Amino acid sequence: MEEKELKNNINYIQKFNYHTHTKRCGHADNNMTDDDYVKLLIKKGFTKIAFTDHCPQKEKIDFRKNIRMEYSEKDEYLKSIKLLKEKYKDKIQIETGFEVEYLPGQEDNLLELKNETDKIILGQHFVYDDKKTDLLVFRKSDYADDEKILKYAEYVKTAIEKKIPDIIAHPDLFVLGREKFGKIEEKVTHMICSIAEEYGIPLEINLSDPNMYLLGKKDKIYYPCKEFWKIASEYKNLKVVYGIDAHFEYQIVNYEKAIEVVNKHIGKDIINKLNFCNDKLNIV
Repeated sequence: MEEKELKNNINYIQKFNYHTHTKRCGHADNNMTDDDYVKLLIKKGFTKIAFTDHCPQKEKIDFRKNIRMEYSEKDEYLKSIKLLKEKYKDKIQIETGFEVEYLPGQEDNLLELKNETDKIILGQHFVYDDKKTDLLVFRKSDYADDEKILKYAEYVKTAIEKKIPDIIAHPDLFVLGREKFGKIEEKVTHMICSIAEEYGIPLEINLSDPNMYLLGKKDKIYYPCKEFWKIASEYKNLKVVYGIDAHFEYQIVNYEKAIEVVNKHIGKDIINKLNFCNDKLNIV
């Protein structure tokens, strides 16, 4: 790859957020209303947001309890966001959306959700097992073997090729359950970065772990993964955004501090080589 021009990204504070959840998912602040999120984001100076709560599933899948709204809640959710869009139209731009996972056979459902909304972000939290009867979840407590993380990359690649997502949320989540970042991790990173660059789909630097680290809820930052973003920074036309992954008030309140923490964690030289986007998802 040719040498990239360094930018002064280290002091960049993004003022839009396309990764915002609601209490409907079952693991966000139950006291925060949709309106509360909007008012807080306006107070923090944001100019555009998308609500992208965990998508409902038509078919029952195991990884469902306390992770996503019921399908029966979908219309009420979209109606609520559209009402806020009108209510605050003079103060902030608001979009509807979902965070989805790709699974083979779910393409029609996901494209249906895409047609109903403004933004779809792909947050791949699991893959099928070999028999397609169980879901293998990515988390620190569960070891992820080579086959599992390669399948993760294939799912992300297929979803992009089928033109499902507008953004890839926490693309480095696959490092959870891995002991080190080696050759297989490098291969998975290149698979994700190359297809995202080819289709012009931004990758998200997720601020959830840095926010929990700030509050002492985690002893270290597992993702964003520095090694992943070092490779990503070498891709000349790869797009990047920050994502709050907002489930709680403190994640928005501490937004600027979380960016400082994650930039220090990844490193100034890497951050300054990334191509951050504006709210239209064009490279600035």
